[in-house]
Amino acid sequence: MHIHLDALGGVAGDMFVAALLDAFPEHREGLRASVRAVDPRIDCAARDHNDGILRGLRFAVSGPGAEPTHRHEPHPHGPDGHAHPHPDHPGHDHGHAHPGHGHRPWSEIRAELEGADLAPSVRAHALAIFGHLADAEARVHGIPVDTVAFHEIGAFDSIADIVAAAHLIAALEARSWSVSALPLGSGRVRTQHGPLPVPAPATALLLDGFPTLDDGIPGERVTPTGAAILRHLCGADPGRGRPRGSLGRSGIGFGTRVLPGLSNCLRALVLEDGPAPGPGRRELAVVAFEVDDLSGEDLAMGLDRLRAEPGVLDVVQMPVIGKKGRMMAHVRALVRPESLEAAIAACFRETTTIGLRHHRVEGAVLDREARTVASGGRTVRVKIVDRPGGRTAKAEADDALDQAGHAARAALRREAERVALQADWKEAP
Repeated sequence: MHIHLDALGGVAGDMFVAALLDAFPEHREGLRASVRAVDPRIDCAARDHNDGILRGLRFAVSGPGAEPTHRHEPHPHGPDGHAHPHPDHPGHDHGHAHPGHGHRPWSEIRAELEGADLAPSVRAHALAIFGHLADAEARVHGIPVDTVAFHEIGAFDSIADIVAAAHLIAALEARSWSVSALPLGSGRVRTQHGPLPVPAPATALLLDGFPTLDDGIPGERVTPTGAAILRHLCGADPGRGRPRGSLGRSGIGFGTRVLPGLSNCLRALVLEDGPAPGPGRRELAVVAFEVDDLSGEDLAMGLDRLRAEPGVLDVVQMPVIGKKGRMMAHVRALVRPESLEAAIAACFRETTTIGLRHHRVEGAVLDREARTVASGGRTVRVKIVDRPGGRTAKAEADDALDQAGHAARAALRREAERVALQADWKEAP
């Protein structure tokens, strides 16, 4: 199973949880139990919501000093006690400044998660997500990560969102995750220490490498908690696109902010793995590019090295005419899908191309078998192929290289092919 996140309105922790609960409502009670296992003072609920365009769920959290509908994000603090800037009127789930409340250090929250009665996989995901958030805030302020502290009210919201997200991630056991281009928003937010640009500094660090877009709607669209979840799930390949698969469940999670002319929601699309390729079918990747500034021998050496790369099945070249009537070599490589990135790197390393194209295809292949037979006083390798009309054989030409004369070489290969097919016929029941 692969889960793709479609960030129409943006991404926040509560939106992520609500979207997955809308798609997988059977996990509501287990999720609530995980959150309360960390802090029994925190309660949460998924509530139906309709913005007049779409229907889905909202994830509401209540804890000491926080109303279920008033969302907060954590506000990290440095060792000098100065608060991390936080917006007065932000995008998704940040809240107002609460200077009268206390603060909770990351080390305390971490110890609380480690000591809670959580499933090991839930605890691991929660610690990883919170760790990304704390690391980013530490980098922003130039302080050790253990000295990062969170505003107490915001900490309740973030604990609930992150533990709930961790519970769902662990329960669903998706093979992989991907996310659409992210709307970063624009403008500035008012803080205790002056205006800050959108996205917030920690969010910008967490979203390094993720594709973004500008849909013209200002404000904060991705929160630090949402960005930390994305970094945890997609950080190894942030630019990964949505793979092929059979569309199964889907869910929509709403944020609290109202966007002009746009549903402020995150959609989760669940893609089930398609059936395995049938007999004689396989999935492949094709890489193609042109070269016009390499000599024939340099190109030949580079393509030989490319053929030797693991996962590269074949490389062909053909002459083409490019701009200004220049002769070029068109190169096409057939690659196993899992080796695509390595093959792309090899193309750039072994040739002078500065751009290439790639796509995935389905291929058909016949069953074949390699044999070695004795012919003319020597051994010759022969490939036997099962064709719809019967079996055929092809001798390895290199095994006849030391035979003088074309006729002699051809005779040796034909005899080897005859012997291979005859041996195959004798073995048949």
